[in-house]
Amino acid sequence: MARFELKLPQMGESVAEATLISWLKEVGDSIELDEAVVEIATDKVDSEVPSEVEGTLIEKRFEVDDVVQVGAVIAVIETAEAVQEAPKTPPAIESTPEAPKEVAVIAKQVESVKEQIKPLSNGSSSRFYSPLVRNIAKAEGISSEELDQIPGSGADSRVTKNDILAYIASRVSAPVQNEAVTQRVPTPIEEVKSKPANANPVQAPVYVSKGDDEHIPLSRMGKLIADHMKASLATSAHVQSFIEVDVTNIVAWRSKVKDHFEQREGEKLTFTPIFLEAVAYALKEYPLLNISLEGDTVIKKKNINIGMAAALPDGNLIVPVIKNADRLNLVGMAAQVNSLAKRARANQLKPEEIQGGTYTVTNVGSFGSVFGTPIINQPQVGILALGAIRKVPAVIETKDGDLIGIRSMMFLSHSYDHRVVNGALGGLFIAKVKEYLENWDMNRLV
Repeated sequence: MARFELKLPQMGESVAEATLISWLKEVGDSIELDEAVVEIATDKVDSEVPSEVEGTLIEKRFEVDDVVQVGAVIAVIETAEAVQEAPKTPPAIESTPEAPKEVAVIAKQVESVKEQIKPLSNGSSSRFYSPLVRNIAKAEGISSEELDQIPGSGADSRVTKNDILAYIASRVSAPVQNEAVTQRVPTPIEEVKSKPANANPVQAPVYVSKGDDEHIPLSRMGKLIADHMKASLATSAHVQSFIEVDVTNIVAWRSKVKDHFEQREGEKLTFTPIFLEAVAYALKEYPLLNISLEGDTVIKKKNINIGMAAALPDGNLIVPVIKNADRLNLVGMAAQVNSLAKRARANQLKPEEIQGGTYTVTNVGSFGSVFGTPIINQPQVGILALGAIRKVPAVIETKDGDLIGIRSMMFLSHSYDHRVVNGALGGLFIAKVKEYLENWDMNRLV
């Protein structure tokens, strides 16, 4: 018999911890190779941790709702055969002339690790803060000194997300103390520049509920989405541009080829991969929409990774990402869209499949909306909403003059960050998408 330690795996370079939300196996249960043992949740996605061995669960190291660090042992599995694992402690350094050099190297590595887990700024505290807590503190303008004063309810008094959110709520509602003015009164422009974007947040009104009202608490994912949306509005200067597109040729072409496409490829051909192909083309033409803004620096992304907003059965949204979308043909794009959408609805997406997006597309038309004004998915700078395709009377230009005809039309709504994307670029981008769609080749083969 041997004991195998099941550890929380790395789930993306920005993910340092996860919350254990349910045990799928109990102590004494048999476990097959690759069978899910526990369900965990990060601030990005819910997923399962599979067993790397076959055996029996003999120990659970954490309880439901515990926060687990990446690399921590979450369970112990007894196996019939010995399992080779990495040694738990490094081998002793022999007493040789080279030993001092090796000790110096290890000391430098330790200092490097300490540097990586320093608090939010150059404070003197050695307290560890998760990336999520640090991001919330940064967004709320909380200094490292102030962060050090927040009592933590986590392991080793660690500050959890709930701790910092509770502190922010109490800070907002606390009375403002009068301070003596010792310097000149700043001008209005200086005052605005000196304040964080959300220095004076508006508190939501309090509603008095009636006895027969139903109280539905937000789900964990619902809270994360709400926080993400508020943070985006507080970060980016949202501007919208709208354009109407004649997709009559695309509608007719798809009707002509969709049955043959499904028989040959085993995939349904929806409108979504066609529209994503057009967006990928436009992003190659206008790469300054495939960027992010970090401080005063624009990061121009090398790859075009398009996020595809997908609705979940519980009403929440998730954004799986199609990596290198510009390198896919329509067959590959359709396969990616169908696979990601199917697994999103079944809550089977992997953490890496919702990371790394550089631009997002959302299909508001699938719910009948003509157009919408979507909120940018941070840290991106643009998001495109696809409106419903409708048959409407439209003016048709011909060599013999203008005519009125029935056309399939749709609106594209482009939200972009006006800090780095001006109206000309935002408008030219969707004009390029329109041009690509309206010049669709009716004789195109797939």
